[in-house]
Amino acid sequence: MNILLWHVHGSWTTAFVHGKHRYLVPVTPDRGPYGLGRARTYEWPDTAEEVPLEHLAAEDVDVVVLQRPEEVALVDRWLGRRPPLVFVEHNAPKGDVPNSRHSMADRDDVLVVHVTHFNDLFWDTGGTRTAVIEHGIVPPAARYSGDLARLAIATNEPVRRGRVTGTDLFPRFAALAPLDVYGMGVADLDTLPDVDAYEDLPQPRMHAELARRRAYLHLCRWTSLGLSLIEAMAMGMPVVALATTEVIRAVPPDAGVLSTRVETLVEAARWLLEEPEEARRLGERARVAASERYGLDRFLADWDGLFESICGPGV
Repeated sequence: MNILLWHVHGSWTTAFVHGKHRYLVPVTPDRGPYGLGRARTYEWPDTAEEVPLEHLAAEDVDVVVLQRPEEVALVDRWLGRRPPLVFVEHNAPKGDVPNSRHSMADRDDVLVVHVTHFNDLFWDTGGTRTAVIEHGIVPPAARYSGDLARLAIATNEPVRRGRVTGTDLFPRFAALAPLDVYGMGVADLDTLPDVDAYEDLPQPRMHAELARRRAYLHLCRWTSLGLSLIEAMAMGMPVVALATTEVIRAVPPDAGVLSTRVETLVEAARWLLEEPEEARRLGERARVAASERYGLDRFLADWDGLFESICGPGV
C-alpha cells in the first residue's frame, strides 16, 4: 500500500518506513518543515520516496499518517481528497493537564494513535477512536562499552525547553563527572561548567559516542517517551531516570534506577561511575528489555494490523 506521511520525528519515522509498504514523503525546494523529504542523518530504505507537493494529487494514496493538526489542511490542498486518516500523537499533553483537549477530539474521520499508554490516558480525545502502538526502533549497531567514566544525555533544544527536559538538573550530575549532551539545539549548553554539547550528529556516530559513556541520564520532567532512551537501552546502557510519564513502564527496576527524588538519582549515577561491572549488569538487562518491548518486528506488525483494520485485508 501507499502511505503518505510528512517527515517530522526522525527516529520514529525511521522505524516506521522500514515496513513493507511504499512511503510517500513530501518535499519542497527549501526542505522546510512541511517538505523535509528523506532524512539526511538517518538511514532510510529506498521505499521511502520523496514526492514534490505539486505531484501528490497524481499519487494513489491508500492512507495518510498525520502528525500535526495542520496537515489535515495540507491533505485537502495538495491531495484533493480524503483517504483514511490516522493521526499519530507523539507528545504528552501540555497545559490544563489532565483536562487537555486533543486537537483531533470528537471527530469521526480520523483515528488517533498514541505512542504510549500514558499519553492515551492523559489526552482527552472525546469521541474520537484511539489506539496505542508503542514505539519500535531500528536496532543500533553500537554496543555498550562504558569505558569512559562520563555521563550522557540525548535531547533536543534543552535550553529552550528548560525545566521540561530537566536542564536545570544537569549541573548536579556534571558535578560528579563530565556530562555529554547530544542533539539539536544543545550548543548553548557550553556555558554550563563540565557540560560538553554535541550538535546534531548523524545517528550512527551519536550512538557510537553514547555507548562509550558509563550511564545514560533521562531527566525529562514531562515528555513522551524519548526514543533516544530506548536506543540507549538497546545498546546496553544502564539508565538513571526521573520516574515520570511512561518511563516507569519502559525501564524495568533491574535495568536502571528510577526515582522522583533527584538525590537518589545523583547517588545512583555516582554508584555506576564507581562500579563499572554493576553498570554492565544493569545495561544488559536494559538491552533485553528494550528488545522485548520495543523491537522493530513487533512495531511494524502492530501497524500492519491497524492498517488492515482500516483498509481491509491484504494491505
